[in-house]
Amino acid sequence: SVGYAAVIEPRMFRLRRITVPVLPPGMKPLRLLQVSDIHMVSGQDRKRRWLQHLAGLRPDLVVNTGDNLSDPEAVPELLDALGPLLDFPGAYVFGSNDYYGPTPRNPARYLFEKASGRHGLNGNPPVVGAVHLPWEPMRDTFDAAGWVGLSNARGRLKLDHGELAFTGLDDPHIKRDRYAEVAGGPDPDADLSLAVVHAPYLRALDAFTADGYPLILAGHTHGGQLRVPFYGALVTNCDLDTRRVSGLSDHHVGDRRAYLHVSAGCGANRYYPFRFACPPEATLLTLTERRP
Repeated sequence: SVGYAAVIEPRMFRLRRITVPVLPPGMKPLRLLQVSDIHMVSGQDRKRRWLQHLAGLRPDLVVNTGDNLSDPEAVPELLDALGPLLDFPGAYVFGSNDYYGPTPRNPARYLFEKASGRHGLNGNPPVVGAVHLPWEPMRDTFDAAGWVGLSNARGRLKLDHGELAFTGLDDPHIKRDRYAEVAGGPDPDADLSLAVVHAPYLRALDAFTADGYPLILAGHTHGGQLRVPFYGALVTNCDLDTRRVSGLSDHHVGDRRAYLHVSAGCGANRYYPFRFACPPEATLLTLTERRP
């Protein structure tokens, strides 16, 4: 029912746990917590408390794959929610709903965009009269905590397990990705190199995979948000196929393969806060030694 999708399931927060074999031989397992698509709205106390509670997992690092806001007044609550996680090493990229606020739109447009192959600003006219979100305080707080900003940037984190390198893109959904600025593949002197992007557009996934990254982390899709039982998601809000709308999958370019993990996220657009057969989530990825 509409009441269940609007009131109950959006508050059924869950933690998914998966294992990904990408570490070099001899490196001990690494616990990576991915949070995504929080879309914080002022007054969402249950979501805020749940995010704070995730710090009890004691992850080795946190990766935030963007779309933190859905309300320009919610920055203090967002930072309060993530405060305990900022005590851990971390990295982040931003999505469109870090820069711009959502606006009411006909949900059927997602189906029309899927049919036409046009999503976000990719082939559609530029947005006029967008609500600008106060993303700078988020950036400054993340940076002050030592989280590595990866919007069209590379970065590194030194952990007890070893040295990690990251390559990230700004959001392809609004054409802010600039792969040429970060091209070149994994850092040869790092123990592990990871790729991070908010929206899993194929051009970004293809570039990361062709360059040899073993794991790509993304969000944006909300797992389809409204899923049809026994069928699955109808849309991904990008050019990724619905079969890979969330969870762990493979991405192939020629003879190269990368693992792709897409988070279904823990929030939704404030104007359409519905979820059905797709509860809000964060994911604890345990990275283990790669298979021979």
